[in-house]
Amino acid sequence: MDTIETLRTFVRVTETGSLSAVAREMNASQSTVSRQITQLEEHFGVRLFHRTTRHLSLTDDGENLREHASNVLGMVDGMETTLGRRKSSPTGHVRVATPVSLGLFLMNRVPDLMAQYPGLSVELMMQDNLGDMIEERLDLAVRSGEVVNQSLIKRNLGSVVRVAVAAPDYLARHGTPSHPGELTGHACIVHRVTPDDSEWRLIGPEGPVEVTVHGALSTNNNEAVRGAALSGLGIALLPEYQVVDDVLAGRLRRILPEHTSEALPAYLVYPSRRHLPPRTRVVMDFLIQDVRRIRSRRTVVDTPPLLSHPGNGRMDGVLIPFAAGPDASQPAASQSVQAKGRCEHRPHALPQGLVA
Repeated sequence: MDTIETLRTFVRVTETGSLSAVAREMNASQSTVSRQITQLEEHFGVRLFHRTTRHLSLTDDGENLREHASNVLGMVDGMETTLGRRKSSPTGHVRVATPVSLGLFLMNRVPDLMAQYPGLSVELMMQDNLGDMIEERLDLAVRSGEVVNQSLIKRNLGSVVRVAVAAPDYLARHGTPSHPGELTGHACIVHRVTPDDSEWRLIGPEGPVEVTVHGALSTNNNEAVRGAALSGLGIALLPEYQVVDDVLAGRLRRILPEHTSEALPAYLVYPSRRHLPPRTRVVMDFLIQDVRRIRSRRTVVDTPPLLSHPGNGRMDGVLIPFAAGPDASQPAASQSVQAKGRCEHRPHALPQGLVA
């Protein structure tokens, strides 16, 4: 028995909760994975899992072995890295979850990753409602907003803002607002997930301004909001990464350039603290490198800086391509009709920690 590799298999089974899932990752049969677990049980003389036809759960001895195995594998990986014995090209399967709009954005960049690591396979799960990472056998996920699950390990990627955009033909027909208060005469396309989503809170030189917008169309999917804006149906408030190409190509125009939404933190999260496989690490590194590559991409050159890097307490203008807002909890796409009405705006004091 190859103890190290068998321990790797065991730890991976504890992370996914599935023998068949690990077998698929290893391109092996389920009986091969099951046999490795049996070998460990015979070697240590203990039962590691409670098994039913539908579920695996660790015994107390299994929990104890998982902790020790994670420590051992962490030390082995550290030695391989230090001594240069790690494979130069990581292989295996990685499942990554992202909000839909971000996943569509990243699909243009995944081929570069696949070309760099031919032995790597990536399954990109595009879903606005991100569930339990262990149950869904996810290796990595991108989430916006605070991560409340304390068992997940998170890597801070900065903050994301939304910007107001509209199609040139819409602006030609209805004019261009120069202040949030002027949205009162405009149709606004609302990304609606909660009843409060008609409240657009914009931050500009005068501080935060809260605007109650109305329009004939709303939807709970950011890509649908973008499509409606491209069709000239009104003004939309969208993550800048999602519309930067449209603005640079002239399909959309940035309006109220001195105003953005409040910043939301963005994170890469993963379930295992002690043992991050090389295949997952290269995907994580690729995402971070891609963020750095597009730092200079902005919708307009005279907008205020958009992203605060973690720990430096300042805005430095970096663009992070991660979806902001409540996408992570929204249901399947739907739309509802909203009556046009008066747009109200209420200035607020600038919250602590935000730079106008």
